[in-house]
Amino acid sequence: MPNPYAARLAEIPVQRRTADILGGTTAYWTYGDEDAATTIVAVHGFRGEHHGLEPVVAHLPGIRVVSPDLPGFGETPPLPGRRHDLDAFAAWLRAFVDAVAPGAVVLGHSFGSIVASAAVAGGLPTPRLILVNPIGAPALEGPRGLLTRLAVFYYLAGARLPRAIGDALLRNPAIVRVMSVAMVKTREPGLRRFVHEQHDTYFSRFADRDVLHEAFVTSVSHDVREFAPRIAQPTLLVAAEKDDITPIEAERHLATLFPRATLVEIAAVGHLIHYETPAAAASAIRSFLEDESGRGEAE
Repeated sequence: MPNPYAARLAEIPVQRRTADILGGTTAYWTYGDEDAATTIVAVHGFRGEHHGLEPVVAHLPGIRVVSPDLPGFGETPPLPGRRHDLDAFAAWLRAFVDAVAPGAVVLGHSFGSIVASAAVAGGLPTPRLILVNPIGAPALEGPRGLLTRLAVFYYLAGARLPRAIGDALLRNPAIVRVMSVAMVKTREPGLRRFVHEQHDTYFSRFADRDVLHEAFVTSVSHDVREFAPRIAQPTLLVAAEKDDITPIEAERHLATLFPRATLVEIAAVGHLIHYETPAAAASAIRSFLEDESGRGEAE
């Protein structure tokens, strides 16, 4: 399926690199010019990898974006000798930013919003924080809490069945497609096909079932609310009005928990802002970065 953002992305230089982080090797990609005035470190969501944020990157020419694959996903192997809980992911992000892009703006999408928030609340120096589709309430309490509970059993079965069977279950293309269909909101046929193809291609690029299960447990055991009051930096929340993971009412409440937050709501989209409305997300990001006031309170 043709990538609707390919032409824009082709105009942005990209390089693949690696860095030694916490005893492991992190694969990451840099988009844009090395001497750009602004650098963003972008953290992808659960089961994703760096490709998922490329549509947003395509709409941010002039800004340097550093996009790593999380440990255990994409081309980054699991962290050696560590359980992949939130402490590990947050420590990894702090070490990664310190080694590769100190002083960068930090962006997290979905599960990445939890990792980014935990890292910043834990001391990661950054001038600003950007959260896209932030997890602003417990996933089990969302509009599709029943589906989340089914997902709990799915990942638990994948972790406890004989390894070959469990791995096949977790990578099953039919189940991946069901997940994709459950999240997509656009009615545009070409864009729907593109989203499904992206999930078909990248949603099963995890290292093994153990790291996947550990990351899933982390994703449903935490949300951004627990870190928001400790984040002093100006924070942008880019939320979706039709998000089935965190309802918009919960995102509005989340914005009030930050000392300095700006909330931008995007209509007619759900948990796939990065695929379905990347131009709107990028516009909000650019406006936030260009606003020197930093916004003193939630909006």
